[in-house]
Amino acid sequence: MSPDPASPTTSAHHGRDTLQGGPATEVRCMVMRGGTSKGLYFLAEDLPADPAARDALLLRLMGSPDARQIDGLGGAHPLTSKVAVVSPRPDGGVDYLFLQVSVDEATVSDRQNCGNILAGIGPFAVERGLVPGRDGTTEVVIHMVNTGSVARARVTTPAGRVAYEGDAEIAGVPGTAAPVVLDYQGTAGSSCGALFPTGNRIDTFAGVEVTCVDNGMPVVVIDAAALGVEGTEEPATLEADAELCAAVEAVRLEAGVAMGLGDVSETTVPKVCLVAPARGGGTFNTRCFIPKRVHEAIGVFAGASVAVAWQVPGTVVAGLSGDHEAAETRVEHPTGHTDLVVEVDSGDAPESGRSSASGEPTVLVTGSVRTARKLMDGIAFA
Repeated sequence: MSPDPASPTTSAHHGRDTLQGGPATEVRCMVMRGGTSKGLYFLAEDLPADPAARDALLLRLMGSPDARQIDGLGGAHPLTSKVAVVSPRPDGGVDYLFLQVSVDEATVSDRQNCGNILAGIGPFAVERGLVPGRDGTTEVVIHMVNTGSVARARVTTPAGRVAYEGDAEIAGVPGTAAPVVLDYQGTAGSSCGALFPTGNRIDTFAGVEVTCVDNGMPVVVIDAAALGVEGTEEPATLEADAELCAAVEAVRLEAGVAMGLGDVSETTVPKVCLVAPARGGGTFNTRCFIPKRVHEAIGVFAGASVAVAWQVPGTVVAGLSGDHEAAETRVEHPTGHTDLVVEVDSGDAPESGRSSASGEPTVLVTGSVRTARKLMDGIAFA
């Protein structure tokens, strides 16, 4: 019999036999939708401490490597093959390690954050008792282990219990849910060490002009027209264009080195985002390679990084039509839009009253409203 999901466990352990006759590994797990992604949420104490053993377990749980992930919990897409590992901190907050489990390769990467899975960390921390729920709203301080940045999540908790039902709506997710309000600190340069990692606002890689930016996610920003596309195509159409995909990857490989990330041929960062003028009343339109597939929406931190490039003069998208000054940013994507608040001191315009003393761009505010939902809580078998 499987252990009670509510009972504490200290590590992955062996349980009933598999059909092959060997012992199965049981581990306590919660499946959650966070933003426009879905993943497995674990307490760190419930996973092996050794990273290699942990990653091997996660590959088995997800069913990777296999394009269908038929023998695991993964959803056969990078957006549904994600993992959150959470642990308490002495200061009352929590640590959050994000892991991207490859669908068709036996790899697990910790080289990026995920702002969508982040949306579920606050509710998960309250559910697991890491942070006591307060009547009304509970604030959870989340330390993102991957990059060292911090987020504050405000979770709806009537009578101290997490509420998932509400009126907040985000594009790419059916229906409505309770809002999770997220404010981010220390996102600028969190992966690469600088907001503009190459030291330039425009670089040329593989013959294409780009802007490399890191406001929580390393992103290579390209004017979609520079690659001969509208930037409004369906993800499947872009993925089927072999010439386009080869051009995007060639740019990404050169940019990765210049951004200080080294050889990125086997990693998930940087992302490459094609940007075009908004078509549906938003601030700008995007198609984001992550990096092989095209995102059905856009990652929160990828959107926040592109928003910086949009607001700062002298980038490859600074000349595209649209409002380049508003902090409230509506990022259009294939399934709708994502609303962010990104305020940047461009460092270029003393007359605007927003020029930094150093003359370099500074991110003042990054925030978003997302939703999350608990889908399953129990024991997973590997």
